[in-house]
Amino acid sequence: MALEPRFRRVAALSRTFVDRETVLAAVAEAMWRVGGGPRVVNLVGVGGIGKSRLLRELRQHHCGDARTTQLDLQIPSMRRLEDALAAMRVELAGQDVGFDRFDIAYAVLWQRLHPHLRIARRDLPFVDESEVLREIIDGAVGVPVVGTAVGLARILDRASTARHRKQRIRTDETLRQLDELDTADLLDAVTFLFAQDLREASDERPYAVFVDAYEALVPSPLRSGRAGSDDAWLRDLLLQLDRGLVVVASREPLAWQAYHPEWTEIVQVVEVGELPVSARHQILTEYGLADPAEIEAVAAASAGVPFYLHLAVDAGQGPQNRARTAVVSTEEILQRFLHNVSPQEIRALELLSVARVFDFEVFQEVGRAFFVGHDRLMWESLTSYSFVFPAVGSGVRLHQLMRSALRERLSPELTVEIAALLAEVWQVRADTAAQRDEPTVTIAAEAIQEVVYSRLQAGTIDGAQVLVLADRAFVLGGRQYLDGILNDLRNHLDSVGTTTGRMEDLSETVSCLAAETAVLLGRGHRAAELADASSLRVDTVVGARLATAAANGHRIDGNTAIAQGIFREVWRGHSGPARHPAGLWAADLEMCQGQFPEAVGMAEAILAGCPPDDYITRADAQRLLHLAYRFSMDFSRSWERLHAARDLYARAGSAVGAANTVTNVAELLSWTEPETALIVGEEAVAAQFELGAQHELGKTYTAVAVAQLRLGDLSGASVSFDAAVAALDQAHYRSGRARTELFRAALHARGGHLDRAVDSVTWAVSELDAAKVYPTLLLAAARLLEWLSLPNRDVAEAAARARGEIRPIGSLVELEGRLDVLVRGVLGEATVEDSS
Repeated sequence: MALEPRFRRVAALSRTFVDRETVLAAVAEAMWRVGGGPRVVNLVGVGGIGKSRLLRELRQHHCGDARTTQLDLQIPSMRRLEDALAAMRVELAGQDVGFDRFDIAYAVLWQRLHPHLRIARRDLPFVDESEVLREIIDGAVGVPVVGTAVGLARILDRASTARHRKQRIRTDETLRQLDELDTADLLDAVTFLFAQDLREASDERPYAVFVDAYEALVPSPLRSGRAGSDDAWLRDLLLQLDRGLVVVASREPLAWQAYHPEWTEIVQVVEVGELPVSARHQILTEYGLADPAEIEAVAAASAGVPFYLHLAVDAGQGPQNRARTAVVSTEEILQRFLHNVSPQEIRALELLSVARVFDFEVFQEVGRAFFVGHDRLMWESLTSYSFVFPAVGSGVRLHQLMRSALRERLSPELTVEIAALLAEVWQVRADTAAQRDEPTVTIAAEAIQEVVYSRLQAGTIDGAQVLVLADRAFVLGGRQYLDGILNDLRNHLDSVGTTTGRMEDLSETVSCLAAETAVLLGRGHRAAELADASSLRVDTVVGARLATAAANGHRIDGNTAIAQGIFREVWRGHSGPARHPAGLWAADLEMCQGQFPEAVGMAEAILAGCPPDDYITRADAQRLLHLAYRFSMDFSRSWERLHAARDLYARAGSAVGAANTVTNVAELLSWTEPETALIVGEEAVAAQFELGAQHELGKTYTAVAVAQLRLGDLSGASVSFDAAVAALDQAHYRSGRARTELFRAALHARGGHLDRAVDSVTWAVSELDAAKVYPTLLLAAARLLEWLSLPNRDVAEAAARARGEIRPIGSLVELEGRLDVLVRGVLGEATVEDSS
């Protein structure tokens, strides 16, 4: 914007006051409790967050009939005790507070500080407002320089003032001692008498004292080596103000507990945080911005700091009535944030602005590399500032606005160099933490996310490398880190665009990670949507992974043929690391379609060709074999493969794999040990709920329901089936929902609702038949209706087709015998031993 006087900007008094209900409520609560001792509310927030405006609003509209006064420590004279007391005395005296003893003590102090002058009306402050001082000066020929207190008392004794006032002043022990005190003690005595006079006037009417810009009095944190005596007079004063409320605005919390632990009970810290989006929009709209896109852009860029919003409005105003813009001077932002920060600390902050989060170790590595201070004392000073916040997980972060402004000071070359260094630091931490046990695996996952972020800033990572790191973070920490990396990728692409080949590669990686996340959540349609089947490229790692995710989307939605075609295309056309996972899914569909020898053979082939240290792929293959044997009702071999999968997931440190095996254990136990299945089911529900995997959650609830059915707990089974249906419907998991409905038919039958049982069976069969999956369950459906003496032609025909399609492990007769035991179990006709 063009240069123009600062006064031309929107006047502070016309700024719209919005939000802050939480802060106002906290101050109102504290005000209601005054009278039981000193009480301080410390409003804490970064520069520009609106603390001064908040103090003004509190004073003008939220103090009721209380007396009020304010100390603005940005005014140099207000940082001196004698001037601060004089200013407050004048304000409070105008609200019917008498300061007889303080006025005399102040005159003594004034004479002590000005020994070359005599007390006179033209020199002594607030004489015209003080009846006591007027009478003294009007009746005095001269006040001695030595023995001022005694001389003032004698003069007052001769004046015409009221007898009770004379007696009160004559007998006051503190006033009688003033001439004997050294200057430091005299200052304390003056403070004491100020508080005493104010206390006596406040029995029926409280007061509120507002102190603004505390950091102007104590410019830097005490940990930086600065002496802590600058605010001693303020602490002494506030300690004695026990009949009212003191509100202190500061950038950093008052650390007065370092002087005495009881300050912890006196000072209540209230954070003044960023404005909500609705309040930002309100401010900008009331200033005349009308374009919704511009309002949204300015509101987002402001990070909720009112100072930024006001600068943005000012930037769009001028003498030529030019169009508004959202351009804001970053240097003005930094001036507001970095007030009272030393140059050495500012340089360190500039370097650290490249890091999204940092801790002491990162601070040290950056400091060493760029020859900037990096000792513990400087670290404690930096992290005590209000613009440094705790980060999610561990470490700290800079305020968004300040970080952006600091980064603009760095050259592109230096930014890349710092980002590359940070990537190395985080990679070492990830490698080290991943070798340890819980809970350090989450530290490793956090570090991996920062590796990706830093390498994106340095321009040293491609899509395939992102996927490797995302996989590792997901295995170690779960979906939240996968989501974090995905968001970082999106934000990076938003900031740099997608025009170059590298950016196109990263853009496809975004689609891949988004599709894989959708699969994890059971959102098959969304996963398939993210990949255009006509343009899938299986020759690259990212393309093959995206194709596999799309195929899984079709699989979840019941489009089995489409899914199998894509899986086989990846298996045949890709030679990289995505080949084996696609092969496993192809084998999974073979198993789901009843082609058990083919599924087992393919899984065994993948195990044989998979590297020994690829624990995840090997675990997935073992889990697939477990499922193949389980759907063949061969529970003994199914247990063997499930134990192998669980051990491999543990070696990989996979939280998701561990959760899924717990679900599988519950499913298998529901047929072999239903009592134990209920216990394991609770563990599995907790694990899947934490991961947000609705389809796995639905499978777990189904397993619990089956166990309850077999134990005869029909009411419990009904609740569990309802929970399973809700989760599976939310996940749009078509075949899983059909399996659940088939087992729920047994519940209806045992409850005497045979018509509902038939409806459930026929609906489940139609879904499974349409999806071309689980032919063994079609046989079970037909057998269930036979046991109920309720044969159905459509179900029987579907079962006949399935019987011709199934390729069992062993004979079909043996398989049908085991299915018969399964059906009798859920109908309450078979014991646990029968199915073992």
